[in-house]
Amino acid sequence: MIIQAVAKRGTALLALDSLSSQLQQWRGIRVKVVNNNLDQALALMQRKMQSSGIERMIKYEQLRHLKNSEKRVLAKKNLERKIRSQDLARKLKTILLHKVR
Repeated sequence: MIIQAVAKRGTALLALDSLSSQLQQWRGIRVKVVNNNLDQALALMQRKMQSSGIERMIKYEQLRHLKNSEKRVLAKKNLERKIRSQDLARKLKTILLHKVR
């Protein structure tokens, strides 16, 4: 498991290295170590990571490397999805405004 591999390397996820702290702050995961019980804190963090989907995302990124062309295609699809969503929201807003009047 990812947590066990990190713990074996001696690099605790609870440490504030730049990538893990940014990822934790972005997703809102915080774990306190009580009475120097690191095992319990790691277990709690693992449960939080599983429930929030971070663990799935990390496994996916470790298993598969994305080529730059694939990244561009995914970015283009995400942009199209975002634009389509904004257009639909704008249309819905005008429809609701007409109904209110």
